[in-house]
Amino acid sequence: MQKSITFKNANITFSDVGKGTAVVLIHGFLENSSMWNDVSFELEKKNRVITIDLLGHGKSDCLGYVHTMELFAETVEAVLKHLRIRKCILIGHSLGGYVALAFAEKNPQKIKGMCLLNSTSNEDDEERKKLRTRANKMIQNNFTAMVRMSFTNLFDKESSIIFKNEMKSALEEALKTPIQGYIAGQEGMRIRTNRNYVLTENNFKKLLIIGEKDPVLDFKTSLEEAKKTNSKVVVFPNGHMSHIENKEQLISTVKNFVKCC
Repeated sequence: MQKSITFKNANITFSDVGKGTAVVLIHGFLENSSMWNDVSFELEKKNRVITIDLLGHGKSDCLGYVHTMELFAETVEAVLKHLRIRKCILIGHSLGGYVALAFAEKNPQKIKGMCLLNSTSNEDDEERKKLRTRANKMIQNNFTAMVRMSFTNLFDKESSIIFKNEMKSALEEALKTPIQGYIAGQEGMRIRTNRNYVLTENNFKKLLIIGEKDPVLDFKTSLEEAKKTNSKVVVFPNGHMSHIENKEQLISTVKNFVKCC
């Protein structure tokens, strides 16, 4: 059952199930908390699991046209404060990983462990920054086509065939994202800073789950990042959408990570 709080006059929707160690699941861009349904079902058997709809996604409101990673992180902090959770494990997919890092930068004492799922502590390179700016201009004229293109580009070619039905369902959720949420999220990701030091300077458990065929994040760069930040790394054989392409492996890996924290 979803609940909500008010943050800066915006409605923030979340769920809170199970008992035990608090595990916070943060979705990616054009996603919402429903992406975690299968993962949450397994984790909540022995843990307290919190999923949050980020600003401009799912049933949460927008706040202007720039959702910075810091602003996203403040909403996570507000939910955890409301739930009186003092320490947690953060698992963030793509954009969710950027948000987790921003949260940890401000609240390192509240983190027991952090898993970046198909995500990175690096900032965007110049080419990707230009792509985000271009996407925000184009989205205003053809929303459906742009969301469809942005979303399908997250899957490698083989996965788009094998997981056709799952991809269709996820795309339907992505199309529920408001234009304002799309623009605000893209701009926030474009201007985010490098947060390698959040991983290197803190002693909480760190895990990077990376896709060997990830069309968004360069595989070799991700391996170098894991080494540079002293983070454990797990490699899945597919692309950017591990919760769909490698679901069983993901559930097993995440359960083991939570136990280690």
